[in-house]
Amino acid sequence: MKLSEIFSTAWEGITLNKVRSFLTTLGVIIGVASVIIMLAVSAGAEAAIAEQINGLGANLIIVSPIRGVPGAARTLVLDDALAIEKQVVGISGVAAEQLPPPQTVKANNVSLDSIPMIGTTASFPSVRDYPVALGRYFNSDEDERKSKVVVLGSGLAKDLFGDESPLGQTVTIGTTKFTVMGVMSRKGMVADVDYDGRVYLPISIVIQKYMPTTLSGHVVRTIYVKAESQEKISSVITQITSLTATRHEVLVSKPDFTVQTQQDIIATQEATTAAFRDLLAWVAGVSLVVGGIGIMNIMLVSVTERTREIGLRQALGAKPADVLLQFLIEAVILSLVGGIVGVLSGVGGSYLFGSLGTMRTAIVPLSIPLAFGAAAAVGIFFGYYPATRAAQLDPIDALRRE
Repeated sequence: MKLSEIFSTAWEGITLNKVRSFLTTLGVIIGVASVIIMLAVSAGAEAAIAEQINGLGANLIIVSPIRGVPGAARTLVLDDALAIEKQVVGISGVAAEQLPPPQTVKANNVSLDSIPMIGTTASFPSVRDYPVALGRYFNSDEDERKSKVVVLGSGLAKDLFGDESPLGQTVTIGTTKFTVMGVMSRKGMVADVDYDGRVYLPISIVIQKYMPTTLSGHVVRTIYVKAESQEKISSVITQITSLTATRHEVLVSKPDFTVQTQQDIIATQEATTAAFRDLLAWVAGVSLVVGGIGIMNIMLVSVTERTREIGLRQALGAKPADVLLQFLIEAVILSLVGGIVGVLSGVGGSYLFGSLGTMRTAIVPLSIPLAFGAAAAVGIFFGYYPATRAAQLDPIDALRRE
């Protein structure tokens, strides 16, 4: 028999019962769509994490104390940041930060509780790629003099002053009054931190007025170092590690601080999302297997129902290989049609899920041929057994079957 005739006969067999054929492909459609959507959700989550972390600043190196070790929370001091700024080669800026407890902020007859505060050095906007939108940031002299000046996040400025300009206005943070000298540009949420809802103060006055008295000296929470380029990051990390270890009188192999880049943090986050992605892949794979079992079940029923047809074709000269190929092609066609519809549903569902939901989605190009290939493999694998049974039917016994 010609291959075109086998294809024509297989297509006829599928279209004889359209509803059953559709229900057979439904499992494959769901499986393929699940593969694409779930990989899109995983890729979207990874992309969002990377963007948020990279939003902290370009070529950023983060120096932090090792937490969870007795005394480690006090290992970084402001002098460490100053030493890095003076002695490390290949950097374009250093900023130290300290996070005191949240305070009540009052201004313009508005009182807001539990407002996050951040004490920083004057280089904060340039190091963290976070420019001032209105007014200016405080300078090093104002930080050293412990000037009572403040820069507001854009959202907080709106909450306190509405459409009125906050520049030169007075705000009370806790019990201390400050003069507003600037408003930061809009940044939104980055790594679960609302940058627009914070107040930015000179680190010297934060340490003096808002930090617990149990902490002695100019302790800082984090030191951010901006390398001049990606190529210099490795050298800068080596210098920072050696310098800080010497200052703290600890071994480089056993430091009381950590030095990380954005890529280190991204890699850590991706390791977490990888487990999530693997779980989603298993769920999608199970859906495809269920779809394949559905194809095998329906094909077995079809073989039973069409026994006389098979016997008649064999009596007219069809070889067992022709019968096997016909039923195998039927299974593959069902699977591929389900794959095509599943791909379209998966791509459309991913865009719809991303636009209507809160989670970001990103189509993984490789997922489309992967899902489609899996659908074809499912059709061949689960269609082979029913096709073999059809090919092995005895033509005489088949013709006798009512």
